[in-house]
Amino acid sequence: MRLRYVKGSKELIASHEGIVHNAGEYRGRWREFFRNDNPVHLEIGMGKGQFLSTLAKQNPNINYIGIEKFEAVMLRALEKKTADDIRNLALLCEYASDLAEYFSEGEVDTIYLNFSDPWPKDRHAKRRLTSDGFLNTYRQILKKNGTLQFKTDNLPLFNYSVERLETCGWVIDALSFDLHNSEFSEGNVFTEYEERFFNEGKKINFLKAHYPCK
Repeated sequence: MRLRYVKGSKELIASHEGIVHNAGEYRGRWREFFRNDNPVHLEIGMGKGQFLSTLAKQNPNINYIGIEKFEAVMLRALEKKTADDIRNLALLCEYASDLAEYFSEGEVDTIYLNFSDPWPKDRHAKRRLTSDGFLNTYRQILKKNGTLQFKTDNLPLFNYSVERLETCGWVIDALSFDLHNSEFSEGNVFTEYEERFFNEGKKINFLKAHYPCK
């Protein structure tokens, strides 16, 4: 999907105090950043922030961090955070490929991947957020038996992700090809994409996995 340019978004994101600009300085110290010892949950590619801001308001005893590389999209997430003064939500306008620079080993309790770019061409497979390189990084930054949750409307990407997870030694704890008509739908929080797809009658694929050994 082509992103709409928002005039001044890059400059605003670069200077706004609601964005964590020095994320690398908090590597291994995110609980210090939040000033508590609560669990840390991370969404990679948070989009406009509906999913994570909703979770943060519902669960004040969990620290949430959202990463999004596009300034125009991050601006919408920032608006949600500031409008509701969500203190347990931190925003990083960074690339997922740099995750290891921002999080130390075992620092994250849960990772969310929601409607990630499928990168359908084979030559772009390494860019998929469920490719081996990313899965290895997740394994490093997640605590022992930490959780990876993944939602997508794209069946080829979902099948690819299941195959890569199993090949890389992850254990899939929950799986559905129709999330909203499954036992896993209770407590599900919608993303912007998910809300639209649900209204269009599209099925959403879902899985939850963990890596059993560190």
